[in-house]
Amino acid sequence: MPVLLAAAGFLLVGLDGSLNIAFPSMAAAFDVGPTTIRWVIICYVGTYSLTAFAAGVLADRLGAGRVVRAGLFLSLLCFLAFAIVPSFGALLVVRVLQGVSGGLIYGAAPALVTLALPPSRHGWGLGWASFGLGVGLGLSPLVGGFLVEAFGWKGVFLYRVPVAAAIIALAVWMREPGRASASPWRMVVPADILRWPVIHAGALAFLANFAQFSVWLLAPFYLVTERGLSPAVGGLLFMLTPLATAAAAPVSGRATDRWGRRAPVILGLVVEAAGLAMVARCGAATPLPLVGAALALVGLGLGVFQVPNIAQTMAAFPARQQGTAGGFAFLSRTLGVVIGVQSAAWLFGARAAALGFLPAFRFMFDTAAVVCAAAALLALLPVRERAARPAGLEA
Repeated sequence: MPVLLAAAGFLLVGLDGSLNIAFPSMAAAFDVGPTTIRWVIICYVGTYSLTAFAAGVLADRLGAGRVVRAGLFLSLLCFLAFAIVPSFGALLVVRVLQGVSGGLIYGAAPALVTLALPPSRHGWGLGWASFGLGVGLGLSPLVGGFLVEAFGWKGVFLYRVPVAAAIIALAVWMREPGRASASPWRMVVPADILRWPVIHAGALAFLANFAQFSVWLLAPFYLVTERGLSPAVGGLLFMLTPLATAAAAPVSGRATDRWGRRAPVILGLVVEAAGLAMVARCGAATPLPLVGAALALVGLGLGVFQVPNIAQTMAAFPARQQGTAGGFAFLSRTLGVVIGVQSAAWLFGARAAALGFLPAFRFMFDTAAVVCAAAALLALLPVRERAARPAGLEA
């Protein structure tokens, strides 16, 4: 049941992917361009990246279940608030609050899984939790495309109100998961984090997500604006990236439990780099099946990579700090997202102004592929895996 709640919480957060296909509509409604609309991403992702680590630490003190429930309640309130925002500035304020809610869920949910399962099953549990995130991210562009066409950009927030209410009902009904630690609480100190397995996993997560987020920022504009596809058709293609991530996550989790974390991490990064390089070759007349295959390959690589990567971070911390571990795992991921979005927007804006959309688009994805390939080389460095021990034992 804790795995189900973690997957459901991740699914709710993943449904925010429906907003990406609405960017062109939102930009038109508020009369802003791609370089300004990035703040819709940055305010949300930047906030949850900072909140996730604090939420993980808080989960070690108060219990992961309580922190996840708080995030679910706040998410529901934010979805309702988006219906009445009067300006772009007000929308950004609510996005910050939504980022807090996402951080509470992201930071505490991994601890629900690892505290409920023996170490030999952590990959399986984290794989299915990541599957929930991937399903949310995968369905959201398709749903978002139809909602934008029917109701405008606000529809991509309002449809999540009943989903959030249903998950809250599950969380309230479920017996208290991830209960507060009975051991004395202490502050997280640098020595907890500045260890090679933690730094290594964090650096890989940063680079992989730095590279991948070019898809989330630029692919909607390529599909809808440059190729002239409708939001619904663009959403169908865009959803292939997260759906491939979702499909790969449980398989990668089982492989991690059976063969260890290193091989899936390297394989995932190589596949992701290949997919990004393929996207960089897409142009104004590229057949849509090839575009879809390239986007799916990026998602497949990320799905293979992220489960063993999170498992490496979780395994580097004792049971009493599993919340902290989960928070750090998502802090590394989201720092890559935030810096990736900022860098992509800046580089893309400068290139597009001088050369046009497609040359700038290709340059960004070539750069992302190189970053991901560099991460694969970094993954070749040896990491001593922490010995498995029962969840109740402390290190």
